[in-house]
Amino acid sequence: MPRLAPHDRRLDSFTKDAPKKARRKQAAEGGSSNVFSMFEQSQIQEYKEAFTIIDQNRDGIISKDDLRDVLATMGQLNVKNEELEAMVKEAPGPINFTVFLTMFGEKLKGADPEDVIVSAFKVLDPEGTGAIKKEFLEELLTTQCDRFTPEEMTNLWAAFPPDVAGNVDYKNICYVITHGEEKEEE
Repeated sequence: MPRLAPHDRRLDSFTKDAPKKARRKQAAEGGSSNVFSMFEQSQIQEYKEAFTIIDQNRDGIISKDDLRDVLATMGQLNVKNEELEAMVKEAPGPINFTVFLTMFGEKLKGADPEDVIVSAFKVLDPEGTGAIKKEFLEELLTTQCDRFTPEEMTNLWAAFPPDVAGNVDYKNICYVITHGEEKEEE
């Protein structure tokens, strides 16, 4: 289930907990202002299911109490009022389904463009092969800045297995970060 609280947008979005197809339609790039046009019907249904789970009292609005209740069902019993208020204040008003969907659309739109992320990886690929060694990437991700946990590395390699030579296709990783699913084979 997608999280309401802000997080670091690590590659954990590729685990089973993320929506199966987090691909934005081209309309999201600037066409329609309708939030429903940003998502496929299957995604909207997944978000509706998540909304229904969070809206514990079934009044059509996610409140602080709804958040407290749903977090308690997930084992987070001592959530501070201030944290709940901060979550609710992320919305411009009462959080009905349309606002909820809009918030997720805005979060998805906030990802860096694909070319920016590819350029960052290219620094690690001076030969321009489009791939980097698994061991090198794993060392960077587990020893620098926001270090990945062993579980996060397992999830990464499950989502992006290296080839037989131990190379990781970083262009595919970049595509999935920005589009939410693997490219169709051409």
